[in-house]
Amino acid sequence: MKFAAQTGGETIPVEIAGAEGRFTVAIGDERLAVDARETGEGIWSILLAGASHVADVTEQDGVYVVDVGGERYAIRVEEETRYIIRTRGAQGGDRGQVLKAPMPGKVTLIGVAVGQVVAPGDGLIVLEAMKMENEFKAQVAGTVKEIRVAAGQVVNPGDVLVVIE
Repeated sequence: MKFAAQTGGETIPVEIAGAEGRFTVAIGDERLAVDARETGEGIWSILLAGASHVADVTEQDGVYVVDVGGERYAIRVEEETRYIIRTRGAQGGDRGQVLKAPMPGKVTLIGVAVGQVVAPGDGLIVLEAMKMENEFKAQVAGTVKEIRVAAGQVVNPGDVLVVIE
């Protein structure tokens, strides 16, 4: 299964294969053999490169907090396809953002209005595609300059949905 792991402002591709506690984990270009078993609620025993580790894993607001070896890591994990759908339509930069539909779908909700000030992470549009509702969020801070769609409208890949300056 493929994931996108976000930590420290960086997004890293992760692929996990295996079962029954024995896994192959690819993190970026590195492949690791991992033996991992949950020994109690949120407590994991991990054997990695011949070294044994105990990790305490909790979830807080969609972020996994992992305490291992005296260090703490906050990691947001998202299934790769969901990550691609959520981010593919967003083209952000120093000069704003142009949100384009990454796939055909139907606009079910417009969460902003022209002139509204938005911050990174604010919800802009919800697009129903492949029987799933996908929320698209602002990638940059700015002001909504244009909304080129209406709720209920069917869109095609590449259609501009929202422009932020």
